[in-house]
Amino acid sequence: MLWFIKRKKPFRKQIDLMVTLWPSFPHFPRFSQDERLWGIRLNSAMISKFELDSELKIISSLDGVTLPLYFDIKGRQLRVTEVHPNEDYLDITLNHPIEVNTPVVVLFKAGEDVAILDKVVEDGNRLIFDGGPKMMVRSGESLYIRDETLRVGGDQFTPQEKEKIETVRKFGFRRYCLSYVENQRDVDEFLELVGRDCEVMLKIENVNGLHYVARDFKKKPNVSLIAARGDLYVEIKKPHDIIAAMRLIIEKDSEACAGSRLLLSVIEGPVPSCADFSELAWLCDIGYRRLLLCDEICLKENLLSTAIAAFDEFRRTYSKN
Repeated sequence: MLWFIKRKKPFRKQIDLMVTLWPSFPHFPRFSQDERLWGIRLNSAMISKFELDSELKIISSLDGVTLPLYFDIKGRQLRVTEVHPNEDYLDITLNHPIEVNTPVVVLFKAGEDVAILDKVVEDGNRLIFDGGPKMMVRSGESLYIRDETLRVGGDQFTPQEKEKIETVRKFGFRRYCLSYVENQRDVDEFLELVGRDCEVMLKIENVNGLHYVARDFKKKPNVSLIAARGDLYVEIKKPHDIIAAMRLIIEKDSEACAGSRLLLSVIEGPVPSCADFSELAWLCDIGYRRLLLCDEICLKENLLSTAIAAFDEFRRTYSKN
């Protein structure tokens, strides 16, 4: 594959941690001033325009938010916009039209659930399944089709997403994450909307994104990469290919961030697993100095507090050694 390359000597600097929060979280004020963190990501995946307006009002009302806020914009990722009631089979509408040879396997719940897509109708936006997955599918959720015949059509941003972009731009946001980046056109189009001098972190979340990094990505002062492993690990065809993907991204961008699937063992108990600490060390050994916790840990104050404390101890020990 084009994204298997030899790594160079790791880039050395301070190890930093970013978290995912919303201003309406009760624990947001506490962590928005936490000196152990380097930034906060606002994930727009499941939020409406009305809810966004409310969240921005909360930001305006808060005193002492000292950490940089990064607004996460959704691009080409396939998400459910509507679930049509039906007891016999799953019937959904997508945010982007698609073409794909059917029948085909579709993954849900970050790869934990599966269903067979029977046909695509209504200009590619409506999906009819042969039965359905085990777990309930809700509006706003993502899905994954790893078939080589898949083509995602339409604009990069839906009208609803463009509304969000304009809202946060007018509010004053200058830092962003951009999801499912696959080519330079995606980046250029987004910078035209928010301003070419804005800071943008490009989320690499599928094989097309890895090809873009390998072939065309050019490092710039205001543009960096995120190895967005929450989706990337599901999108790649062979799980062990995640190792080569992680090496590629940090090789192409010494400021790249490793995101998601970190310290998940704190969900089960207060002591992180040996595997979690070992993975943190491996990521730092190959050069990563920016890391991002996923939504699941950040939703609850006690889990986030435990994860940050554990990370801080790891950082101190790793840096000392």
